[in-house]
Amino acid sequence: MRSQITYFLGQLATLGPIGTKLPAPGTAGSLVAVIAGYFLLLMGWLPFLFFTILISVIGVFAADTFSNATSTHDSGEIIIDEVAGQWVALLFIPHDILYLSAAFILFRLFDITKCWPVNWAERLPGGIGAMVDDLVAGLMAGIILFSFHNW
Repeated sequence: MRSQITYFLGQLATLGPIGTKLPAPGTAGSLVAVIAGYFLLLMGWLPFLFFTILISVIGVFAADTFSNATSTHDSGEIIIDEVAGQWVALLFIPHDILYLSAAFILFRLFDITKCWPVNWAERLPGGIGAMVDDLVAGLMAGIILFSFHNW
């Protein structure tokens, strides 16, 4: 039973083959997140916030399980953090293709460059560190786009 849970969490951490088989898994995971987010946002802001929190919490356990099983920290194959971070950015913007595209680009920029405070968050231990750096990158992208939209 325990190995089945470990397997399931590992598959969740990598979004199955997306994180393990595709080139640029972080970008692929972010793209999947934007597409899924576009449709999930049709249910409304509050349900989308619920799903974002849920995937963030589950992601901590999934990333931690995968990291322990592979003896890595924040492996590039873990992409559930990209989903959570990208969805955080989407919480701040209008449901519009241009804003969704800008959120994708800004999130990837902050996630790849690991500028402060993203690089600080990445140093946190285990699954928390794997998730929080992307949540911070998403928050930064969301705040910038929210400010731009409301300027």
